[in-house]
Amino acid sequence: MAGISRRQHLRQLGGVLGAGALAGVAPSALAADPEIPPEGLAKGVKHISYCDIGGRPDSVQVMASRNHLYVGHMFSDGLTVLDASNPRDLKPVGFFTAGQYTRTHHLQVADNLLLLANGANIVAMQSYDTMRGYFENALADSITNRKKFRSGLSIHDLSKPAELREIAFLEMPGFGINRLWWSGGRHAYVSAHFDGFTDHILCIVDLNDVTKPEIVSKWWLPGMNRAAGEESRTPKGKRHALHHMITAGNRGYGAWRDGGFTIHDIKDPANPKLLSHINWSPPFPGGTHTPLPLPGRGLAVVADEANAERCAKGTFHTFVVDVRAPENPVPISTLPSPRERDFCQIGTFGPHNLHENRPGSFQSEETIFATYNVAGVRVFDIKDAFAPKEVAYWVPPVPKKLVDPRPNIALAAKTCDCYVTPEGLMYVTDWNAGLHVLEYFG
Repeated sequence: MAGISRRQHLRQLGGVLGAGALAGVAPSALAADPEIPPEGLAKGVKHISYCDIGGRPDSVQVMASRNHLYVGHMFSDGLTVLDASNPRDLKPVGFFTAGQYTRTHHLQVADNLLLLANGANIVAMQSYDTMRGYFENALADSITNRKKFRSGLSIHDLSKPAELREIAFLEMPGFGINRLWWSGGRHAYVSAHFDGFTDHILCIVDLNDVTKPEIVSKWWLPGMNRAAGEESRTPKGKRHALHHMITAGNRGYGAWRDGGFTIHDIKDPANPKLLSHINWSPPFPGGTHTPLPLPGRGLAVVADEANAERCAKGTFHTFVVDVRAPENPVPISTLPSPRERDFCQIGTFGPHNLHENRPGSFQSEETIFATYNVAGVRVFDIKDAFAPKEVAYWVPPVPKKLVDPRPNIALAAKTCDCYVTPEGLMYVTDWNAGLHVLEYFG
């Protein structure tokens, strides 16, 4: 369906939106339009296959290694291993769980090891009436129905790719890890909540002996250490928390949700030093999520996570930031938002995550892959960093059923993470709808 026009796209989208959802289009015209097919709508992308992940379709981060995929779950308290030797027929071959109420949705794979985030299944322990409750309150104040869970970093041997053999666990008393960055080597950069803090902070872990990992430093924004008497600097309805940090050389790039974007000198991991801190919220809605450095060009691509349904907080953007002078980062452009603005009427619309240029994956400082919730996957050309262009996309079908257990959530796709192989295969996860395999041929 690579040649579909925007007009055709909107007409087919109308079948999903329902009568009257497209302004200026008569309901009778929409009634005859077909729904988005199971393979989605695409330009420059081909649909290869779909997998419901063994009946656990609530998928978040995905990693590929040695013909296997490792998929973290949002609600299912575990991680699934898929045999990906045939991308047209992914097969579940293993499942790991740290126990009920322990979420293991984020992971990193390198050097035949898997590092896994262990933390509270937040969704099962909150009582907010919409998803915005999670994003607009400090994590320490979010848990209203606490259960027993495991909190910390587990390390697993992958000598046998289909099996996770746990070889170490580093306890982190608190609500646990949100996300982490480790592409091999001695240090892992972890977003973790510790007792006494309002939310997730930076924690650097030494893996010199992988069976005995050690915390060597912590760093947080001023006002987050409640136990030390720090006065909160977070405005009401906002959330300051490290989503995660990505490193390049001796630089660390941190995304702090409504707290903005930081650059650190991490030459000495035991003493990370802040070089700069910039926050574009306000006037933009916040939700800074993924800080992708492009060190060869002195740029970073920084995605703000859309965290309200039907554009209730406005438009979330992905920024291109000039970081040649790390003490003075400057946003110079945004990636173009999908033109089909009616996505706002379906569910959550806007950025979620970026393909992170991991070693062994597709790596480019000019081609950026981004997930956009109901708007699927978008591929951008940023050769001209001041004028990024969308060059390909894939729009997912509407899920057959709602997996997300939170109240007042629309039945809609939530395209979440994207891992791209050097050959252009795209493994794309969805909180509500499993995993799609696509191929980029742009």
